[in-house]
Amino acid sequence: MNRRRRRTPAALVRAAPGPAFEITLDGRALSALPGQSIAAALWAAGVLSWRTTRQSGRPRGAFCGIGSCFDCLATVNGVPNQRACLVPARPGDAVTTQEGHGRADLTV
Repeated sequence: MNRRRRRTPAALVRAAPGPAFEITLDGRALSALPGQSIAAALWAAGVLSWRTTRQSGRPRGAFCGIGSCFDCLATVNGVPNQRACLVPARPGDAVTTQEGHGRADLTV
């Protein structure tokens, strides 16, 4: 039986990223690698949604992956409306699920 090896982008280019570090999503510890965006780290951990839409509360995550669509908005270190596909993951980052427009602190 011919078993296929799992091919990853890092393996294809023979990349050797530095050691993993920890970020959190809603208090849950996740691993990230140097050079990964927050969206990539969330995807690697199996997280596909980290935002809900304003009107219907539908789940959203990364869609375009290049910062054009705004589906991947997250609150990062207390700052809402960060495009997770563009924000580099840094050790200790606290990512929280963003609900609606991300400005609950401005509600009256």
